This record gives sequence, C-alpha cells and structure tokens, in this order.
Amino acid sequence: MVELNSNKGKKTAVLFSVQTQGITDDDNDSSLQELRRLVKTMGLEVVATLTQRRPKPVTGTLLGSGKLKELAGYTGGTGIVEGFSRKSEDETEGDFDEDYTDDSFDESDEDSSDDNSMAKNNVKANVVIYDGEISTKQLQNLEKATGVEVLDRTGVILEIFSQHAKSREALIQVEIAKLAYLTPRLRASNIGGDRQGGGIGSKGAGETSHELDKRRIRNRISELKLQLVGIRDEQNRRRSRRKENFQVALVGYTNAGKSSLMRKLTGCDVLVQDKLFATLDTRVKSLHPESFPPVLISDTVGFIKKLPHDLVASFQSTLDEALTASLLLYTVDASDPAFRSQLAVTQSVLKEIGGEGIPNRLILNKIDKLTTEELEELNHEFPDGIFLSAHHPGDVSDLRGIILQFFESDMIETTMVIPYVKGKLLGQLRNKARIINESYDETGTEVTFRTFKKTLVWLQKNINDNG
Repeated sequence: MVELNSNKGKKTAVLFSVQTQGITDDDNDSSLQELRRLVKTMGLEVVATLTQRRPKPVTGTLLGSGKLKELAGYTGGTGIVEGFSRKSEDETEGDFDEDYTDDSFDESDEDSSDDNSMAKNNVKANVVIYDGEISTKQLQNLEKATGVEVLDRTGVILEIFSQHAKSREALIQVEIAKLAYLTPRLRASNIGGDRQGGGIGSKGAGETSHELDKRRIRNRISELKLQLVGIRDEQNRRRSRRKENFQVALVGYTNAGKSSLMRKLTGCDVLVQDKLFATLDTRVKSLHPESFPPVLISDTVGFIKKLPHDLVASFQSTLDEALTASLLLYTVDASDPAFRSQLAVTQSVLKEIGGEGIPNRLILNKIDKLTTEELEELNHEFPDGIFLSAHHPGDVSDLRGIILQFFESDMIETTMVIPYVKGKLLGQLRNKARIINESYDETGTEVTFRTFKKTLVWLQKNINDNG
C-alpha cells in the first residue's frame, strides 16, 4: 500500500512502517498520519508512504528484500545491502504464520523488483523515515540500501524539539536527550559525513561529528545535567512562592488545543500554532479576569505516542509543573478519532511521573468540528466531561466557572456587618473573599461573601477587636 504526492524544490521524505500481527489497519494508518504531521512540523514534505504487513520486522532491514527495493525506488538507492542475506534473516525470523497470509501478507515482499515500478517515478526523497525505532545495524543497512539519511520516529521528535526549544532549560533538556539518542548511532550512519551543520534539522546542540566518542558525550551530558541543577533549584524556589495560590495544569496530547485554552483563560499572548510540539516550555499565568480565590494556569509540553523514555526523563522538571497542580485538566481534541488512545498516553505518562492521584477533569475540546450525532454519542460516553470549543467565549467562561467552583468547595458563604469605623477591613476582605452582595445601613456595611474558614476567623477577630 503506497500513498504518493508530487514534490518540488523542498526537502522530501518517504515514510514507511511494518504492520505486524496485532496492529490493525486503523492503528497503522493513524500512526503514519501522526508521523506525517511530525515530519511536516519538522519542515519536510512527505512524497510517499509505504507499509508492509509481516508477522515481525526483518531483523537487519525491517523490510523484506522486495519491499526494500521498492523503498529504494523513491531515493535512487540500489535496495541492496552488500553482505546481507535475506535467506539467513528469514531463517532467524522464522516462517510466516499460517494465519497471516492472504490479505494479511503483502505480496510485494516477493523479489520481483527487477522491474521496480517505483523506480520509474520521478518522485525522489532525500530522507527515509521509519514509524518506530531503528537499531544501529538496521540504520547502517537501510542507509546502504537507500543511499540517503534514515531517521526513526524518535529522531524526528528530537529534531522538532531542537527546532522549538527556546528557553535555556528546554535547550539543555533537548541536548541531553539528543546526545543519549545519538551515542550508539554516531558511527553507524554512512550518510552525510560530518553532521556539524549539514544534516536534517541541524539547528541545536547534539548535531555532532561522527568522530565524537562516547567518553566526550558522557562528559557533555554530565556537564549539562549540572547546569540543570541550578535551573531547577530556581524553579523550585518559584514553585514554593506559588504554593499559596491554587494551580491548574492543562495536560494532554500535543496539538489538543491547550495553548488556545491558556490564551483564552489568562489573556496572555502564548504561541498558538497548528503544529505538534509548538509548546515546549511551561508557562504559568493568572486566571483573567482576576478571581477569588486567585488561580494560576499552566500550559505544559504535550505528550505523544511512543515518546522516548529519555525524553520524558529529560523533561522531568517541565512535567513537574503538573505535579504541583491542585487540579489537572486533561485536554483532548474530541474531533480526532484517536483521542481515546491519546488520552491513555497522557494518563500513562502522568502516572509514570507520579501524578495519577491529582484531582482531574476531562476537557473535550474542538467540539465545533463535531456533528450533532457525534456530540450526542460523546456526551453519553463521557457524562462528566467538559465539552467546549476554545474559540467560543461562552464555553471558555463556563470552564472558568467550573475551575472556580472546584476551588470554592471548601469555602463558606456568610453575611456579616462591618462597622463603618472598621471600614479598612472591607478593603482587605475584597482581597480575601469573593464579594456576592453589599448593602448599607446606619450601623455599617452588610456584606455577603464566600471565603475560607481562616479568613472568616481573621475577620471576626478584627471586628471584635476594640483597638
């Protein structure tokens, strides 16, 4: 199965996957579509996608020999790996399962590539990208066969992070993750020579030459981790100062609309782009208009399937912002058919870093893209969900009310009379409570308000104080 586009004058890529037993067509297609969006965010144009169904990937090349030559037809490569035996690989992998034939087996694996139809196309790709992880040996073999640079899904994500990192912390975290990723691959790649500035996505540290040895990399990682210590100490001090405020963290899959919600809830000028991983740095802003109780909203880095463990570890301090929250708002793009699995990814990562016990609510965003029938079905499936569109002011206002209501659960509503001679208490109370109503008589100002018990004790003590 092949999808083909034309290309003109832009860095181009061909994507491929191996659909093994247990992976449905929908799952495979969804993953490839996500990879396509990642590659587009990276700045490449996808000219073709290719999938082979196999019980398991070929150990040395992922693809069988016929499909490998078909892939090489997009790059001008030979499709052949000198010294690599298809027969020995098949013996290692074992025979195809009997129930994995007919529709489940892609016959294009057969070595009929002497008349390779793909080679007849003028479509050429500069990069080959695999929807999974590639070992060092597979990288070597695939680059020999295709004659171009080969990346896997993790490499693409790291390139995007390199392009989007802005703060000193994000840049350091990306470099750590990238060095850890490149360590076993530096001497494996046969393409491009010195990657100091000529490789795909060359912006960012970690684009090291092949001669950089593992000892130097380990030293660099240690140096970077020491730099992070100072940054994280300052972050912890800032978090400590914010402990007196209620905090809400928007968490979810990348491009679910968290930044759009952040902008509408806080009035801040955060970056909003229809790209994956547009946000890498956590932003913390006050709920606007100002409220009582005061609430801080944080927008966190998005999650994605198959997020490299090293990358999760590198961004631990960024994710820690979610752990300090009093409320997590799991945000999904309800118009994306894959949002359920995306939600599961978010929940899994939050559990991995210790955030599964934090109170949370589910926001189903982008409902303006749903039909009435789809919306009704989701309402039935998620009766406690918060359905909204970040572009609808009324929906955002309702969400603001839900957030405040959550934090008001421990507040007390009462009415008190503040004598005119204690008028300064009324000004102070407005900063410590939500005023519902005020009226005036000959004795003082009658105020109905909601506040916390400790504030009520403070007010009563000061009213009764004869000083």
